[in-house]
Amino acid sequence: MEIFGNRKYIEIPGDKVHELPPLLLKEPRQAGIVDVVNRAESMVEADWLMPDEAPLDEKAARALEQRKVGLAVNLAEQYVSFLTHWTWGESILEWIRQCETTFETRPNLRPLLQPDVWPHASRASFVVLLEDKRVPSGEINIANAMGYRLTFRQPPPIDFFSDKFLFFLNSAMASNAYQTWAGVGGEQLISLPPERFRFFVTGSEIREV
Repeated sequence: MEIFGNRKYIEIPGDKVHELPPLLLKEPRQAGIVDVVNRAESMVEADWLMPDEAPLDEKAARALEQRKVGLAVNLAEQYVSFLTHWTWGESILEWIRQCETTFETRPNLRPLLQPDVWPHASRASFVVLLEDKRVPSGEINIANAMGYRLTFRQPPPIDFFSDKFLFFLNSAMASNAYQTWAGVGGEQLISLPPERFRFFVTGSEIREV
């Protein structure tokens, strides 16, 4: 076991660079953004509560309508961000399963994976490997993406969400789900040395990392 700073790295015999399966980044399955915004507007309208009062004048009514539209657009944007993160998590989970198969077929890699029932916390080492390899993810938080996927087997439609629930998802649930999974067993996460592995990332473009 090699230790650098506060990180522990698995020692792999030899100096061979191992090829892993490609990480195929799927496209989010979602309705058109216009449809998502329309459904968000319906949700905002249904949740909008106002005390009985005199009818609004034209200027105030227009300002109120603009505020509702703004809330709907914000809700739609949060939902699209959730879908994008969930899809990344789904892609990574499938990649980890393929990596497991690869490790099982190679005698010098097979002992590195603990044989516990999926999803064992040691599989979080593959998520850390993606971060160490600096996989281009844009605004995607890879740990949160895994947290969303671990929480939801399938992404619920926007009708199940409110802006407050999406805010809760963004700020706490995904991170907690990932940290709980990664911390199963109570031991420090063991990292895979990034210089010993190579794979392609495919999506809108293909990159080798």
